[in-house]
Amino acid sequence: MLTAQDIAILRPLTARVAQIASLPVQEEKRRLWRALNALRPVRPMVMIDQVCWNEMNRGEDLALLCSDPECRGYEDYLRRTLCQWDHFPVDMVVEPFVRVPMAIQNTGFGVQVQEEIAVTDPTNGVVGHRFINQFQAEEDLEKIRIPRICHDAEETARRVAVAHEIFDGLLEVRIEGADPYLSLWDPISTWMGVQDTLYALIDRPDYMHRLVGRMTEGYLSMLDQLESQGLLCGPQSLIHCTGAYIDELPSPGYDPARPRTRDLWMFGLAQMFSTASPAMFEEFEVNYARPICERFGLVYYGCCDPLDDRMDEVRRIPHVRKVSMSPWVNEERGASEIRGDFVYSRKPNPALLAWDDFNLTVVREELERTRDICERRGCPLEFILKDISTVRYEPERLDAWAKTAMEVVGG
Repeated sequence: MLTAQDIAILRPLTARVAQIASLPVQEEKRRLWRALNALRPVRPMVMIDQVCWNEMNRGEDLALLCSDPECRGYEDYLRRTLCQWDHFPVDMVVEPFVRVPMAIQNTGFGVQVQEEIAVTDPTNGVVGHRFINQFQAEEDLEKIRIPRICHDAEETARRVAVAHEIFDGLLEVRIEGADPYLSLWDPISTWMGVQDTLYALIDRPDYMHRLVGRMTEGYLSMLDQLESQGLLCGPQSLIHCTGAYIDELPSPGYDPARPRTRDLWMFGLAQMFSTASPAMFEEFEVNYARPICERFGLVYYGCCDPLDDRMDEVRRIPHVRKVSMSPWVNEERGASEIRGDFVYSRKPNPALLAWDDFNLTVVREELERTRDICERRGCPLEFILKDISTVRYEPERLDAWAKTAMEVVGG
């Protein structure tokens, strides 16, 4: 329940975020992201995402004081935004609005993950998983259902009313529809386990084709339902972990009341194919991702999967604009394949922040090596530091990484 005390906690935090959002540098950052995403970069861009927030608290700045769970969610967002802006902002953009998620109900595919979890740090959300294989017999394929989408308009109205009471006069309240993330193989890996999935691709390829085919059918139906009910999100600020600002989207004919998939970025990946051949990657990922991705305006493809040896296959995915280059790629080969055709979305190695002794010289050398390779090859470049599991409870390491990265890119 919303209380006067919770509002009194949230309003000063909101006021500071609003003040930061009004700074001219925010529009300058948007301009730089638009240039990069149009493949005409002014300079490389830098983002930091997926932070180990359990290790970032300094002077209790991240301590949550609100009592209501909904208010605590907003408080967490505001405090993290302020912390990042104060200590490691790089090229983040602080928006003058708050997004309120629509109450969209999704039945999903009907498969519940069965797993065992290993915890090393109870304050950290990063844990180990041992997934139980639920797809071994032919009849197991029948477990996969077509997702059904519906909207609880009354609950959405309630959420919006609460947000207006908290934020009015400081930040605009925006209703946020679904921002689809439609990985085929991430869910399958949690239903079968990565090892069993990879063996099945070899031993039972027909079975796996039927499995991923049912998932593709389900995703396409889900997109049809979201479009027809007007439940997709509007223009994105981020696509996964990178700036999404671009003049090409939304597409001509855009109706804010009924966004279409072609008005949006899509994010795709197939990390488990890192150890599979390019031919298998094309057979089981590209051929199924293609009908999904072709519906969207633009695509950001890849994550931790090394794609330097399979760019011919990635090029067969429609509307790709950014391609991830993970810490495990051959950077020269990746850059020679990307050239100026895509954004080279480099993922610096987050393990450099987790050593016993933090070595800033090694950090700088890694960033400069990537920058120099991309300059020689004519690749538009962004650095996306993510998957930061630990900084050894020394948050200043992230501050130093951010400062060094901005020096390397000339920001």
